[in-house]
Amino acid sequence: MKKKIRVGVIFGGQSSEHEVSLVSATSVIQALDKEKYEVVPIGITKEGKWLSSSTTLQCLKSGKRLDDAPERVLLPDPTQKGLVEFRSDGLSTTPERLDVVFPVLHGPYGEDGTIQGLLDVANIPYVGAGVLGSALGMDKVVQKQVFERVGLPVPEYCFFLYREYKAAPTRWIREIETVLRYPCFVKPANLGSSVGITKAHNRKELQRGINEASQYDRKILVERSIENAREIECSVLGNDDPRVSVPGEVIPSNEFYDYDAKYIDGKSQIIIPAQLPERVKKKVQDLAIKAFKAIDCSGMARVDFLVVRDTNDIYICEVNTIPGFTSISMYPKLWEASGIPYPKLLDILIQLALERHRERGRLRTSYKPSHDWYK
Repeated sequence: MKKKIRVGVIFGGQSSEHEVSLVSATSVIQALDKEKYEVVPIGITKEGKWLSSSTTLQCLKSGKRLDDAPERVLLPDPTQKGLVEFRSDGLSTTPERLDVVFPVLHGPYGEDGTIQGLLDVANIPYVGAGVLGSALGMDKVVQKQVFERVGLPVPEYCFFLYREYKAAPTRWIREIETVLRYPCFVKPANLGSSVGITKAHNRKELQRGINEASQYDRKILVERSIENAREIECSVLGNDDPRVSVPGEVIPSNEFYDYDAKYIDGKSQIIIPAQLPERVKKKVQDLAIKAFKAIDCSGMARVDFLVVRDTNDIYICEVNTIPGFTSISMYPKLWEASGIPYPKLLDILIQLALERHRERGRLRTSYKPSHDWYK
């Protein structure tokens, strides 16, 4: 009988996107083929405590019985390659082996390269982008700078540290009003799910938006609003030779696709495939691949665009390296429309993770100099 692959699904985390992660993880765990995979749920509480048991997901959703849940930790030790349980007398001696990890963590401390770095040190394969791709995918400012470097079209923007703004608020307000004008978007540089994002139509709203964004990040991004634009998204899948899905369109229920419009009110509309002229569709797909490669992404990503209705001018908004993963989320739905059903998509992502790990494993990690100069 073929041995099942042990898949650790990590969810929750110390992020304002904690709840979104729980919903994504529920779908992933349910859809993984139990004939192929043995699923090991790994939950991280908002305080950073690691838990792993069959009830972990429900515990995090309810917030109850967390003190009684078994606490386990992933050691940065490549000889262990698994979870080690905390006991009253110290760590247990037998690690719970993991063949591959599927991080379903949105936002900082999960999607930003931190978990990916731990998994690299532990020498465990994992789904999605590596440390660099994850970090660039999380930081909206540095991501835009990379995009500009390779010639990708981005909306005009400026950024600053909140400390700098507090020291000279009038200077920054005037610069934004002169360079970007109203309306504009104010965003925390490192976050997702539209948390902390506001649209400013005047100075009062701009000041309020900067203060709101500063609650989530020390670095603030202000971006010119592309008016009369359609929100278009593409899914990308692969490692060094990625492929791209059909584009889809989001019609938000609010003025922009904020947290409520994404997750709560249920009134936003999704159109798949997006009704675009063929040349525009092809351009969006080409730009999605270019953006994916620009930040050294791997495994998966969703690339978000704005397409102006009258001119079909295209602007790239951002790359999401761990997109929402419920069965009705845009990333899997776009692949379903492109011929890859949800369970098959999970299979491919796990194989891509193992493939990249094998590629990494062939690289040398030591060098023998001609003289023992270091002794």
